[in-house]
Amino acid sequence: MGIRSFLSKPLAAVVAAQQRSWASRPGESQQKVFESIIAKASITRFGSDHDFEGIKTHHEFINRVPIRDYEALSPYIKMILDGKENVLWPGKPVYFAKTSGTTSGTKYIPITKDSIPNHINSARNAILSYIHETGKAQFIDGKLIFLSGSPILDRKAGIYTGRLSGIVNHHVPGYLRTNQKPSYETNCIEDWEQKLEKIIDETIDQNMSLISGIPPWVQMYFDRIMERTGKKIKDVFPHFSMFIYGGVNFEPYRAKLEESIGKKIDSIETYPASEGFIAYQDSQQEEGLLLLLNSGIFFEFIPADEYFKENPARLTIEEVETGVNYAVILNSNAGLWGYSIGDTVKFVNKNPYRVVVTGRIKHFISAFGEHVIGEEVEKAMAHAVEQMKAVETIEFTVAPQVTPAEGLPLHEWYVEFARPPADMDRFELFIDLKLQQLNSYYMDLITGKILRPLKIIPLRKDAFRDYMKSKGKLGGQNKVPRLSNDRQIADELRTYQL
Repeated sequence: MGIRSFLSKPLAAVVAAQQRSWASRPGESQQKVFESIIAKASITRFGSDHDFEGIKTHHEFINRVPIRDYEALSPYIKMILDGKENVLWPGKPVYFAKTSGTTSGTKYIPITKDSIPNHINSARNAILSYIHETGKAQFIDGKLIFLSGSPILDRKAGIYTGRLSGIVNHHVPGYLRTNQKPSYETNCIEDWEQKLEKIIDETIDQNMSLISGIPPWVQMYFDRIMERTGKKIKDVFPHFSMFIYGGVNFEPYRAKLEESIGKKIDSIETYPASEGFIAYQDSQQEEGLLLLLNSGIFFEFIPADEYFKENPARLTIEEVETGVNYAVILNSNAGLWGYSIGDTVKFVNKNPYRVVVTGRIKHFISAFGEHVIGEEVEKAMAHAVEQMKAVETIEFTVAPQVTPAEGLPLHEWYVEFARPPADMDRFELFIDLKLQQLNSYYMDLITGKILRPLKIIPLRKDAFRDYMKSKGKLGGQNKVPRLSNDRQIADELRTYQL
């Protein structure tokens, strides 16, 4: 046993004890967070605008602070970008996490000095929870690979700005840096294919024991290693024993990843977001992720079926029930207030409170973390039709293709045309470039060669009508979803292909 694994066990015991303490008192833990963040933010512009001085209860908070998405919060973000202080949280943010917006393009999510521990300590505690429960710690002594975005940061209004994974890379504890792969120089490479080759060069002969990353990116890493070596991952990295993932649904990738590895290994699921680290898997035996109730975030939950009502219920942790889909609302020491992150969760346990992520409040595609929404695909299609005026569409839907027969993954657009384009390649290019313009995550995945440009699958006449009829949903208010994050509809529409 190495020094790192030896020392990790007493630290894991301390973290586990602290975790049991706050998790056993969920209402009290959340009330402390609520009182702390309201008091500290009362001196801010937002606090003044919403009379934080007069807020003593959650009911009073609801009456003063409406639910907001990024677009509604953006006037306050603009103040910060214009150089103002004490806007959403005292002082200025330390970072902006740059992420893809919906109607507003790129979003700039504040990360403050007070909220940084939420991101850093939560990732550490997920690993320590595993060590405490299982007694397994030797993977800490081997080489650790974190497949992340570039750590190169820009500046906006003097505030360091970049992708969340790149920001977090600057805060990896010193005792892990000597074990960390890839090198800083390699991590800074923007082109994914070039970066992947360099990562393999740096790791293929190393004692890799922990690999962390978004599942499809990790799968690409595995595929290239197997192409080079002709071996399963377990034979290349015999001490590989821990996989940490988050950001996308793992299930579509699980079977292929395990086949590539050649054995089953333990894994830890995490639920990080630019807006805050929300939950992590604290047990290998229990379903769900432990909701982090003492980490600077006061949670509210809106029943998903009430989300679009004028005055939906806004529930505290003690008011939720298991088995119900809730939209997640954050109030935090990053300066987010009544903030809807767009995710939905379902509680699977209330002792302690554990959740599973069930999706987004609206239809979306995020097989690779791109968060493409219906409005974006509709605007992209409308743009292409405007550019090629002879084209007329009847209906379309979009789905990811994670495992194509050849080439990189892509988005497939299933389109029924009344008048198809004379040049389909040109039509596809108009759509793809417009979608990249609308969604910076999608653009990053295309330019980084993680995805290839979209492909249109033309469908025969009456394809959507016949499909809906086969489902007993012809007529009325029924419609085919504009996009899906799985292939259930897409695979069935294949039978209607021209």
